[in-house]
Amino acid sequence: MRECIQKILDEVDSEIATLDIYDCDVISNSLAMVTRLENILKELREQVINYTFASKEEEISFFKEQKPEILSRLLYYDKIYQIELKFPNGSDEVVYAYLNEKLDNLTYYFNCNLDFYQYYRSKSTIYDEYYFIRGRADVRLCSDGSRFDRDPNFSTGFDYKVAKILANEMLRIYLNKRLQNIGKEKHLEESRIKYLKRPICFTGKKVALIEMGYSLAAAGDINHGNIEIKELMDYLSAVFNVDLGDYYAAYIAMKARKKDRATYLNRLIQSLIKKMDEDDSI
Repeated sequence: MRECIQKILDEVDSEIATLDIYDCDVISNSLAMVTRLENILKELREQVINYTFASKEEEISFFKEQKPEILSRLLYYDKIYQIELKFPNGSDEVVYAYLNEKLDNLTYYFNCNLDFYQYYRSKSTIYDEYYFIRGRADVRLCSDGSRFDRDPNFSTGFDYKVAKILANEMLRIYLNKRLQNIGKEKHLEESRIKYLKRPICFTGKKVALIEMGYSLAAAGDINHGNIEIKELMDYLSAVFNVDLGDYYAAYIAMKARKKDRATYLNRLIQSLIKKMDEDDSI
């Protein structure tokens, strides 16, 4: 069972690593992860119901350590989905108040479950048979269960509390980072206004900027690849205060080059490597 859980976790974490949870698609990304993790837990439930633990130690390990790792990720992404879905429009003060309220909720949950927090964080084991073996605890005492975790054959009640602790720790990091990003967004907006008044000009050859534009479009790193080349070229023209002219003709000429089709990009690579080498020698 441990190997099975670890394989699932590795797969989930690989998927999570590809997500930027702070980007503009946070709602759809978090909802996709909720759906994915719900299905994983459903499959895991079927396995556990048809599985006989070899010992009470194995059952305790599953409900104290293994299952909460998966359930915590589900609770985490579900909470992010709910938070972002109800995210307020308004001043920075309104947004700060909203996020700080969510942080206060984490503190409230911590205070309401302080004894169990201390038990879990101290790595105590004295009550493990009561907390993490099915049918030992009165699940009615675990009133903070969720729609994800109601089956007494797949829950002790307290495995949910462990998952909640883990999810809240991840959520605290998320909310604090979200607060920091508000300050960064404000700085970016101020920078945009500043540079619209005093634009930065591209002083290289036009064909170099065209090569850069086509490269960015081909890599799919602008708007997740959802941008027309004309739109991107118009944007680069506006940002760098340069008329790129017939950029498609320039692109055709690039393709026709005999030796180095990406002259400017290769020059950038060499310039960066040279800069790094010079810095290393200091």
